[in-house]
Amino acid sequence: MISSIVFSAVLAAGVAGFTYQVRRLRRGLALARPSGRHDRTSERWATMARVALGQGKMGPRPLAAAMHLIVYVGFVLINVEVLEILLDGVLGTHRLLRAPLGSFYDGLMNFFEVLGFLVIVACVVFLGRRLVAGPERLKHPDLAGWPQRDAVNILVIEIVLMSALLLMNAAEYQHQVASNEQLVTSSPWWISGLLLPLFRGWSTSALSAFATSMWWLHFVGILAFLNYLPRSKHFHIILAFPNVWYSKLAPRGQIPAMNSVTTEIKAMMDPSFVPDPNAVPPARFGAKDVHDLHFANLLNAYSCTECGRCTSECPANQTGKKLSPRRIMMATRDRVDEVLAGGESATQKTLLDDWISREELWACTTCNACVEACPVNIDPLDIILQMRQYLVMEESAAPSTVNVAMGNIENNAAPWAYPQADRGNWIQS
Repeated sequence: MISSIVFSAVLAAGVAGFTYQVRRLRRGLALARPSGRHDRTSERWATMARVALGQGKMGPRPLAAAMHLIVYVGFVLINVEVLEILLDGVLGTHRLLRAPLGSFYDGLMNFFEVLGFLVIVACVVFLGRRLVAGPERLKHPDLAGWPQRDAVNILVIEIVLMSALLLMNAAEYQHQVASNEQLVTSSPWWISGLLLPLFRGWSTSALSAFATSMWWLHFVGILAFLNYLPRSKHFHIILAFPNVWYSKLAPRGQIPAMNSVTTEIKAMMDPSFVPDPNAVPPARFGAKDVHDLHFANLLNAYSCTECGRCTSECPANQTGKKLSPRRIMMATRDRVDEVLAGGESATQKTLLDDWISREELWACTTCNACVEACPVNIDPLDIILQMRQYLVMEESAAPSTVNVAMGNIENNAAPWAYPQADRGNWIQS
């Protein structure tokens, strides 16, 4: 009874903490304006199934894709086993599902153990790639400090959780052998059976205490992991699905027109145009801070896995320019967190200049390589374009080369300094 009460109290505290974290995330997303991306719902569901559930964009890097698939499937399926832990903890039972599932239970546990072992192997491989010999994108200056520690923390936590599960099963089976109890299975489960030599010679009390401690470590670790997720890049395991649903479905190269500007042009050029009297004038052209971005932009920022595929594919970054699409997303997320935290920095700083420099914005070639490379359809370019719009339309702060090109378009209907009559002369040269 005491154990059930303690278990229920710990569970309630863990759920309450996670609820608080999710509410904080919702406050962050609420800072944005509406995205308007609720159209073409069938296409959005299909995209989510292909990209988020089916991991359809992981293929270009086969090793990482295979390891990620193992961790992804392991995280989802092994947590089915948590259901039994919850029932046992609340009801004070032990392996409640063994009797009703019969022989299927042993098959299920064998499957979970193999999957758990593969998750450990995959996490060790990921640690090696990140800390020893891996791609340069995992050692990029973007990841200095907390981002690198966060990635390592996640991998270590998953290794500990899976190891606790396997050790618990092995110690429990050895306890049954040592105490001459009737074995509930004719043979140990596949992976934990390999760990039995570790426990030979232990007393029954020590085996019982160790198995119980691993059970608690696994349960408390899951709750701690659950509360760690919303402040970690690993929250993409949940946010990837809505993030992909809100993907931009327009062609990659299409830059959406600003409704307010379109309305002004129609009012000037079309005598029959009648503007909507209920339309709200824009507070600002483009984006200077996170409040000016739309919902999908902030959801992108929270969904970023910091894998660096976008930055590794960025031609501007490859040529030594300051731009890193990954850092654009990380800076946006950090700015949202700064605003939520309040204080002087929340009101006196902005995303532009304080978090993202103008040099980064104008280094972008708008090639969409970063968008194409992202496994979960994150769009750094959309944020870059909105901030460029602000610089041009609110501050008239475009680079001189851009101003010259726009002046030529206004005067010559082309970005070159030639009159319209001479636009085709280059063909004869």
